[in-house]
Order: sequence, then structure tokens, then C-alpha cells
Amino acid sequence: MATDASSRPAYKRVLLKLSGEALMGTQGYGISPEIINLVASEVAETARLGVQLAIVVGGGNIFRGLSESSKGMDRASADYVGMLATVMNAVSLQDAIERQGVVTRVQSAIPMSQLAEPYIRRRAMRHLEKERIVIFGAGTGNPFFTTDTAAALRAMEIGAEVLLKATKVDGVYDKDPRKHPDARRYQQVTFTDALQKDLGVMDATAFALCRDNELPICVFDMTRRGNIQRVVCGEPVGTRIVKDNEGSRYAES
Repeated sequence: MATDASSRPAYKRVLLKLSGEALMGTQGYGISPEIINLVASEVAETARLGVQLAIVVGGGNIFRGLSESSKGMDRASADYVGMLATVMNAVSLQDAIERQGVVTRVQSAIPMSQLAEPYIRRRAMRHLEKERIVIFGAGTGNPFFTTDTAAALRAMEIGAEVLLKATKVDGVYDKDPRKHPDARRYQQVTFTDALQKDLGVMDATAFALCRDNELPICVFDMTRRGNIQRVVCGEPVGTRIVKDNEGSRYAES
């Protein structure tokens, strides 16, 4: 999607949640240079629209704390290693975005001054006001919390208007489309309906934070080029999770 004069962001400030797995492409582990450069290009083009953009990136392409703890590793230790993996992704993504010509800052919830700034809410907001992209690493800085929860928390702390959850699927369905050919995609679904139908949008803690603070979520397919800009410009891409009085509706087939 080309960024032109007709492209106008529908939001002033957004938080984009990227999974670590999205950065590894088809190689099964680590960071794919091709994929991270593609993501960086999309992110840079979105920032040039004038939207203030913050990012939370996961670490599942390098280390997954929960799965390692199931193999006998102490859960807290495994989660801390997973947090370090998110910082590796954040610094790598920062480098790729800055090669696109957009100033970027990494803030880590775990102090590591040679790699990243410490997470300071007011400083993060000042960076955004100066049109710098801010990447939040190390999750919440605490074990037992996912990067989905970190994304919800940071989005509310910085005053984001929407949480964009970039995935490999094109939205939220009423049942698993891989198992049910008649599955229907929601264009919009309320928090209550998503909870009652156990649609698995995010982990329970993150979802509750967004619901209780009426922070809308947009789930969309990041593998289609231009989708981040489309979502930011308010186009009906993916599925929006909204407060109850806005109602649920399916996408047109």
C-alpha cells in the first residue's frame, strides 16, 4: 500500500504487538533478515503517515519461557530468559527500522543500559511526541506475564487509542477455520461475546486489561503487505474487539 496524500491515519497513537514467531519466517528459529526488513519497511511507512507508533515484540522465535518450564526449568528463570529474547528482537528491529530512515528507541523493562533505555513512561511518551518509534522490550519485567499482557499494559500507560495485534491469520473466527470449513470471520466482536465464546484473542490477563479499560483491539494479518497502514487508516481489515454497546457482526463473505 503506497502512502500518499489521501492516506490519513484514523488514530493519533497506537501500539502494535508483534509476535516473535513472525520474525523467523519459514526458517523455524531466530530472525529472518528478509522478514525483519519487510516488517521494518511496513512500520516505517506507517510512521510516515504521522501516527505515533509504539511496538511490543515477543521472543518466541528465540526462547519460550512457558514451554521450557514444562520441561523442568524453573518457570521464573525461564520467563526471564524469554524476556532477554524479546530485547534481542527489539534491538534487531530497531536497527532494521532505522535503516529505513525512521528514528527509533528501545526501552527495556529490565535495565541493560548498553543496549536500551530503561522503561520510563514519560520519556516514552516524549519520544512518541517527537515522532520516534518506541519499541518496548523485556515484557513487563516480571515473570508469569506474557508479552500480550505487556502490550495491553504499555498501550494503556502511553494512552494508545487501539492495540493492534499482528498475526498470521486474517482475524478472529467463531470457530477454528482449519477444522471447520463453515467458520465465519468476525468484522467486529464485543469483549463479552469473545469471552463467552472463548475465541482466544489474547491471554486472559491481557484481554481483561483491555476489556476493563475499554481499549479496542484489532487482530489482523500482517503477512499481507500494507495491512498495518490500512488498519491505522481505519479500513475494515481483520477483526475489531470492542466494548459491548458497539455490538458484534460478521464480515461479509
